[in-house]
Amino acid sequence: MLTSISISVTLLALTGLLGTTTTAAPLSHSIQVGERPLYLTDRLAPGPLRDQLQQCDLSNISPQPFSIAHRGAPLLYPEHSLASYLAAIRQGAGVVECDVTFSQDKQLVCRHSQCDLHHTTDILLRPELAARCDQPFQPYNAETGAAASAQCCTSNFTLDEIQSLCVRMEGFDPKAKSAVEYINGGPDWRSQLHGHCERPMSHDESIALIDSYGLAMAPELKQPDVVMPYRGFSQADYANAMVEAYVSADIQPERVFLQSFNLADIQHWLTHWPDYAQQAVWLDGRSSQNGFDPQNPDTWQPSMQALADLGVRYIGPPLWMLVTHQDGVVVPSVYAEQARAAGLEIIAWTVERSGDLRDGGGWYYQTIAPITDDASMVLQLLDVLKHQVDVHAVFSDWPATTTYFSHCTAE
Repeated sequence: MLTSISISVTLLALTGLLGTTTTAAPLSHSIQVGERPLYLTDRLAPGPLRDQLQQCDLSNISPQPFSIAHRGAPLLYPEHSLASYLAAIRQGAGVVECDVTFSQDKQLVCRHSQCDLHHTTDILLRPELAARCDQPFQPYNAETGAAASAQCCTSNFTLDEIQSLCVRMEGFDPKAKSAVEYINGGPDWRSQLHGHCERPMSHDESIALIDSYGLAMAPELKQPDVVMPYRGFSQADYANAMVEAYVSADIQPERVFLQSFNLADIQHWLTHWPDYAQQAVWLDGRSSQNGFDPQNPDTWQPSMQALADLGVRYIGPPLWMLVTHQDGVVVPSVYAEQARAAGLEIIAWTVERSGDLRDGGGWYYQTIAPITDDASMVLQLLDVLKHQVDVHAVFSDWPATTTYFSHCTAE
């Protein structure tokens, strides 16, 4: 009963927010970074960084533009849900991200990809909707070793149908024998404690919520998983629709960081929405090129200068592209140096998304894996990114960490 009341009150509050405008005063909120950043600080080796952080006054923290909420706060809350966004806001994120895709009725919704409903919601437990997925649930096959699988896309359902689902923590169990086992899987470091029936957020709702707190927004136009144009909805229509939502909500361009991995989307915005494109972020996917090496510019196409010449002002690489290690410490990579030399602003992704850092840190830490053996590497990495690479901001799955670091190292 308490859960039902809580959900009803939350939805009523959100409905009220949809009526807010940018002329209203932003909602006030007390920012709390919690104990995790302090735990990470305790684990740092003695030295100037540890001393500076331990002496930090946490009594009056303001939202930090350096701290970008990656899908909200999905370390502990289901991504792209109201609960996840509110957690990120309360942790002091100055910028909040909505990954944007579209529904069957061409409405924009916050989901990390067009085809992720099967491992981020409870759709497989809704027979009437699951029957319309592109691929129904298939259990693990012990004889062949084929992993359990499914595919359910936003383009299979209307926005109302998507918002009838419960958002769950991202992840699945590849050895699941049932749909329940499948959706309850995922990394053991990503808690299932919160949000057992959080509501998916539409793009418009995310704008209203973030605007009500006076914060900036980082929408990412996700690559469609359907053939475009989709029912007459072209890629240009899709790119336009995302920007038009901010124009309609009277959100000023300087509060919006458009994002896309597709360079053509950036060029489209530069041509058709030049005011909003000034902070457009090209998310760098060049690591998929054969032989890519962040220390060797000959393996990158196009070059940093070529990107700048195209009008790109912001570039968004993963953490590992920006750093390497030397004499046991983290240092900037050639990639980072050349991006800055070309005049590009850098937004890095994503800290607090790698789980246990005791054994190399995984994909996000691959270029500094030999010296990554403790959770405090998060703070060491942020220190290099801010003070040596000079990044504009950093995405985080737990924005409290980047908020804390930014606040405590402010000059």
